[in-house]
Amino acid sequence: MRILVLGGDGYLGWPTAMYLSARQHEVGVLDNFAKRGWELELNVEPLMPIHTLQDRVTAWEEVSGHRLPCFVGDLCDYEFVRNVVCDFRPDAIVHYGEQPSAPFSMIEQRRCVLTQMNNIVGTLNVLWAMREHAPACHLVKLGTMGEYGTPNIDIEEGFIEIEYKGRKDVLPYPKQPGSFYHLTKVHDSHNILFACRIWKLRSTDLNQGVVYGIATDETVKDPRLATSFHYDEVFGTALNRFCVQAVAGIPLTVYGKGGQTRGFLNIRDTLRCVELSILNPPQAGEYRVFNQFTELFNVLELAETVKREAEKLGCTVTINHYPNPRIEAEQHYYNPRHQKLLDLGLEPHLLSEVLLDSMIKAVQERRERIKPGVILPRTRWNGGSQPADAEEASAKS
Repeated sequence: MRILVLGGDGYLGWPTAMYLSARQHEVGVLDNFAKRGWELELNVEPLMPIHTLQDRVTAWEEVSGHRLPCFVGDLCDYEFVRNVVCDFRPDAIVHYGEQPSAPFSMIEQRRCVLTQMNNIVGTLNVLWAMREHAPACHLVKLGTMGEYGTPNIDIEEGFIEIEYKGRKDVLPYPKQPGSFYHLTKVHDSHNILFACRIWKLRSTDLNQGVVYGIATDETVKDPRLATSFHYDEVFGTALNRFCVQAVAGIPLTVYGKGGQTRGFLNIRDTLRCVELSILNPPQAGEYRVFNQFTELFNVLELAETVKREAEKLGCTVTINHYPNPRIEAEQHYYNPRHQKLLDLGLEPHLLSEVLLDSMIKAVQERRERIKPGVILPRTRWNGGSQPADAEEASAKS
């Protein structure tokens, strides 16, 4: 099968490209390297050094014998997107090619608008290129569980049956996104649903939880094949931050009381979910949603887990509660369904099985590269940024 991976230079895009290539698919990778530029603007970088995409493509061919055609350009440039789709003729497109950070979208007006334009326009261009040049192609789109928010009812997989005034219908599940970034994912979902209904395209929307881990069967074959591990307050996840803080002797930054609950999954499971989606495509005109996560944790549970595992390695770990820079419920009901991928054959890896070896030990090996100044929360949802030292003073008070 011919598969085009958009955002193929990214944390998930690069491992996905290798994973599918290793399974005898013809894989192409596309990226404009915008995220590398945003990292430079913010003076942040992955903990492990990351080679250029071109060097990684070369290394993968040396290791595996498989070639990955590389397309460099912007999804917001329709002529470029159209030409790539025409040239590569994909059977499936895996779409990771978006600005991936909620805090980035909340820093200020410029980055908010950049996020909206980049993500929504890019996806629209992909849909139009499919309509005109690859109508049978299957779009596997990375969504987010953050589209749903935290409603006080169970979260279904994309759709919900509603009865109102004696009539019933199956409608898209209501969305309550928590940032301008999450809003772009909602707009994407609406646009893709519309395109499938009107143009008879086919798409799988993967509403993904928080992904953790950096080790896959492919990344461990050569140091040049590593994927990124961010721990800063903009691009890093809470779990990544906690692992770095535990190793560096910095108190773990739990926002508020730490009752915020989310879905999580290992990077290996992300790759398998994408593969299962591709191997079991929807019908023409079908838009389907899979909730993609394997376990639920709240933030305090994550911090306590990291503390326990890091102490096994001799780290001294403390937990601090910081004023929450986000506008979100700290205690809430959260019961999302996630059955469809399990029905297709997903066999989950659990956090307890991989945290110590694949994350904390990896951080210890790169301890000298940790930048403590990029960890503490600065971006505030109610406007502007606050210096890290002010946050620290507030947390200790």
